[in-house]
Amino acid sequence: MTEELIIAGFGGQGVLSMGKILAYSGIMQDQEVSWMPSYGPEMRGGTANVTVIISDDRISSPILTQFDTAVILNQQSMDKFEETVKPGGVLLYDPNGILKHPTRKDINIFKVEGAKIAAEMGNAKIFNMIVLGAYLKAKPIVKLENVIEGLKKSLPERYHKLIPLNEEAIKRGMNELVEIS
Repeated sequence: MTEELIIAGFGGQGVLSMGKILAYSGIMQDQEVSWMPSYGPEMRGGTANVTVIISDDRISSPILTQFDTAVILNQQSMDKFEETVKPGGVLLYDPNGILKHPTRKDINIFKVEGAKIAAEMGNAKIFNMIVLGAYLKAKPIVKLENVIEGLKKSLPERYHKLIPLNEEAIKRGMNELVEIS
């Protein structure tokens, strides 16, 4: 099994964190992983994306032009990465701020209202965990317990008190995933 994934959105949406948590989760499952972030000079509001590869086999290169899955969190990323999903692949997106929705018929399209659910749950910072949960429902490539362990590894210890809220957000995202096509 090999999963080649891109997560793309604005800086501050937790794009890089989602990728890092998935990479840690793969490591805990004794898989080969690659985590390659890309972001502009702006910290928040600029574009950011991360390529993650999780594989049972050795990874020859972290540089990809096509992906099994794209997780898209803004219109700029939709415009740039929709066409990079391999036929038969998955595109998961949050419709908040997306004006031009995906139109491809040769991929599986899912959405999750991550921003809306985060607001309902009273904490905008768990947006990325809701999206991560939706992704794990669509593509269960790593076990939830490893994701929680990955969360512990990527969060500074002073924030470990927030892990139960993050776990709740992941589970909520799993339950709120909607298949479009």
